[in-house]
Amino acid sequence: METFIQQILNGLVLGSMYALVALGYTMVYGVLNLINFAHGDVLMIGAMAGLSILKLLEAYAPGLPGYVQLAIAILGAIPVCALVNVLIERVAYRRLRNAPRLAPLITAIGVSILLQTIAMMIWGRSPLPFPQLLSSEPIVIAGAMISQTQVLLLVLAAVAMFGLVLLVERTRLGRAMRAVAENPRVAGLMGVDSNRVIVATFGIGAALAAVAGVMWGANYASIQFAMGTVPGMKAFSAAVLGGIGNIYGAMIGGIVLGIIESLGAGYIGDLTGGFLGSHYQDIFAFVVLILVLTVRPSGIMGERVADRA
Repeated sequence: METFIQQILNGLVLGSMYALVALGYTMVYGVLNLINFAHGDVLMIGAMAGLSILKLLEAYAPGLPGYVQLAIAILGAIPVCALVNVLIERVAYRRLRNAPRLAPLITAIGVSILLQTIAMMIWGRSPLPFPQLLSSEPIVIAGAMISQTQVLLLVLAAVAMFGLVLLVERTRLGRAMRAVAENPRVAGLMGVDSNRVIVATFGIGAALAAVAGVMWGANYASIQFAMGTVPGMKAFSAAVLGGIGNIYGAMIGGIVLGIIESLGAGYIGDLTGGFLGSHYQDIFAFVVLILVLTVRPSGIMGERVADRA
């Protein structure tokens, strides 16, 4: 039972990071019907920006508590990622809104490579150590252990996801997002500024990716210029698994994907003598993804709807 609880906790931590990034994918797709494959690299920019801020704090404001440093790093990384994502939308995607779907897809891949190259030029190609800001003393829950950093990650992810739901369902901006997602032409006739809504969507998605990026570095203690590729693919898979374009689906898909990876690596790895252990944990998640989409192509919470005009 202790092993099971431990794997569930590990899966929740991993799945929370996937869910934060998956929300960015699903929001952009819901509003623009576009897959922003550069979104995983926005996570990387967030981690790199957070590390740079922590180095500045170490130089000019030493002695700050770890929680304060981490909070400043996250708050500083959010506008950086938002600016990067808004520039991506303005420069790379805006002119391609009415283009064939293959054009923005190829552009997104190009933007991803560009961001990785710029990050490599600024921060170098070698992995960078991310400082351990919180106590390494683990918290014991029913025999399983979880670090303070992971607890903070779970809290931040829950707050961010709950706040996003309130934003989308209870605010004027959220109503505008839903209107543009439903029919941008009619929303424009009703006085909704589609460009402003789309920019806000990219900015909010980038903010969530920034939180995930900084916490990814804090959890794994190492970051590098290509770190966003695999989490980006996993988060996109989580969005598809939950139902691309559905906010609740992105959350559920991320959590489910993380738990499947953790349980698969923990239990199936033991049954196969380590042959299918943690190094092959991607297999379990993607096998389940294929099975789910074979049975239900729209995802767990997706709806079968016709293409919008």
